[in-house]
Amino acid sequence: MLGDLTSSQIETLLHSEVIGRIGCHADGMTYVVPMTYAYDGEYVYGHTKEGIKINMMRKNGKVCFEVDVMENMSNWRSIIAQGLFEELKDPKARRAGMQKLIDRVLPLMTGETTVSHSMTDGHGKYIEAMKGVVYRIKLTEKTGRFEKR
Repeated sequence: MLGDLTSSQIETLLHSEVIGRIGCHADGMTYVVPMTYAYDGEYVYGHTKEGIKINMMRKNGKVCFEVDVMENMSNWRSIIAQGLFEELKDPKARRAGMQKLIDRVLPLMTGETTVSHSMTDGHGKYIEAMKGVVYRIKLTEKTGRFEKR
């Protein structure tokens, strides 16, 4: 059976996952890339290095965000959201955005190979001023579909 996810199901899916895909478009080029994220009910938060995605979102802040869960070809859920990119440049906003990401993703980093030592200072404390770009996407429109057999 195919169907539409309810608003509550969309919110649950966004809160439960940590990997999504962001789609951006600028200068006649469309670019889709996976990202690790944290969701607070209004914004998706991300962190990345300078590159194609950030350059495109700075030119055109209208983006698409997608998250899916796939058990198999007949059992899946997917959401697509439209959103507005905002780079967090203020140190307080950067810290808050990074803290949301750390709080969401850190519990999932259990192995030696998944914890980056560059994220800590010499005493094992996480550094808020990590290099790179901290940003958020305000989700303005969300839709979801599912198939269940």
